[in-house]
Amino acid sequence: MGSFGTLDIIIFVAYALLILGVGLWVSRTKKGETKSAEDYFLAGKSLPFWAIGASLIAANISAEQFIGMSGSGFAIGLAIATYEWMAALTLIVVAKYFLPIFIKQGLFTIPQFIEKRFNTNLKTILAIFWLALFIFVNLTSVLFLGSKALDTILGSGDGSMMMYYIIGLALFAAAYSIWGGLSAVAWTDVIQVVLLVVGGFITTLIALHHVTPDGGILNGLNHVIDTAGDKFHMIIKRDNPEFMNLPGIGVLIGGMWVANLYYWGFNQYIIQRALAAKSLPEAQKGLAFAAFLKLLLPIFIVIPGIIAYVLFMQPEGTSMIEGIKGDFMKPDGSINYDISYPWLIKSFIPIGLKGLVVAALTAAIVSSLASMLNSTATIFTMDIYKPYFSKRKDGSDLVTVGRITVIVALVIAVVVAPALNSMPQMFQYIQEYTGVVSPGILAVFVMGLFWKKANTKGAIIGVISSIPVALALKLLPVEMPFLDQMLYTCFITMVVIWMVSLTTAKYDEDPKAISLEKETFITGKGFNIAAYVILLILGLIYTIFW
Repeated sequence: MGSFGTLDIIIFVAYALLILGVGLWVSRTKKGETKSAEDYFLAGKSLPFWAIGASLIAANISAEQFIGMSGSGFAIGLAIATYEWMAALTLIVVAKYFLPIFIKQGLFTIPQFIEKRFNTNLKTILAIFWLALFIFVNLTSVLFLGSKALDTILGSGDGSMMMYYIIGLALFAAAYSIWGGLSAVAWTDVIQVVLLVVGGFITTLIALHHVTPDGGILNGLNHVIDTAGDKFHMIIKRDNPEFMNLPGIGVLIGGMWVANLYYWGFNQYIIQRALAAKSLPEAQKGLAFAAFLKLLLPIFIVIPGIIAYVLFMQPEGTSMIEGIKGDFMKPDGSINYDISYPWLIKSFIPIGLKGLVVAALTAAIVSSLASMLNSTATIFTMDIYKPYFSKRKDGSDLVTVGRITVIVALVIAVVVAPALNSMPQMFQYIQEYTGVVSPGILAVFVMGLFWKKANTKGAIIGVISSIPVALALKLLPVEMPFLDQMLYTCFITMVVIWMVSLTTAKYDEDPKAISLEKETFITGKGFNIAAYVILLILGLIYTIFW
């Protein structure tokens, strides 16, 4: 069952050729034409809503979710799905209140908003920060987790082949994203997201079928709910050891909003798809479509982790899997949560389907890599190279520089990725590390968007002070959940921006303040109906699994 058959290889190779073929086909240019910066970085502003929604999810869902969040499903349970379900609500907020301003400003990158609202120095500081975060946290973690998954499924699982998988994934993502830019990334993402949804459901259903000796998907689901009922609560109680990761009601009204608003509203590799839309209504519908897809994801990302937990704990009536304890134990005696998803694939998915499921997992990894690479290239080229180094006024060198940036970023990430081997729960590590810097950035954006007195001095002092504030809250003698730390850091940074701006402002309104008319936030009937339906579904989910 653990082997990879000839049929699997054929299916996987067919998938790889399809993605490369589509990526290169949409990248083509007419004879004698060259790609403009808008073509390369924003797909010529031509994306329809369904491509935007699919590409958003493909960019977002990666090894971080399939491997990391599934691992947290084993350790914590359904509560980790709050990242996905609250994200659906966040996407609606971003579509209604942030996107209209961004698209009206004609942005290529999120740092460009900072330049228009504050100044070039702050934009450059944030651009450099984002480049470091994309390369050293996002790209490296996706490469590491992706290679770890493939090593578990296809190799011996001892890590001996991981470097080969890291290089292979990097080359695959580079093969079409370097040449085609966002067009190639977005249109291949439509295929990737279909594949990862289908592959995810196949894995979940087959794993459920194997939970009990009698088999049957419903039997398996009932057994998992009966024997791991404590894993099906969205709101964790204070006496739960995982409370520090997901602090009870705070996930609904606290720091989770900081994490989600930063990620979905001001993260270049996510919002870049919306900036590439045909129009604002099309972009808003794209985010609503992505929100619906978000509601589905925990079914085939978190549930497999809970299934792996039940099989590992082996309560009465569970299928006995030979060697499972050894598979999940690290040499130091701790549990290797992050192999939950790949272990299920290796153990239960039959030959033929395994090729499809591994292709789906690879699709999730490669689509995120390609998105991050394209956004890294966009920020470096448009925010650092173009203003400081470019000598050509016509911008004819920008696409070439973007392509070189992709290669350099990949090489660095490939070298750094193996160093992440010592992390216990990678998904939580990524959230916590990003959580040191994201609250300050979110505070600058929110104040810049919605408070006309916020000035450059307030923004710079605010964002710089947010780092020591976040670190000080981390080092407090009383331990505090990191989501709470993020919330307090964001509020304190807002207060700093408010105080500095009030004491240094020369005008009642900053000259660069954004004028916000009521009409800016009017949305279409289709978007409004989608928003109400999503709110209704979320209300039901949290009522049932509270």
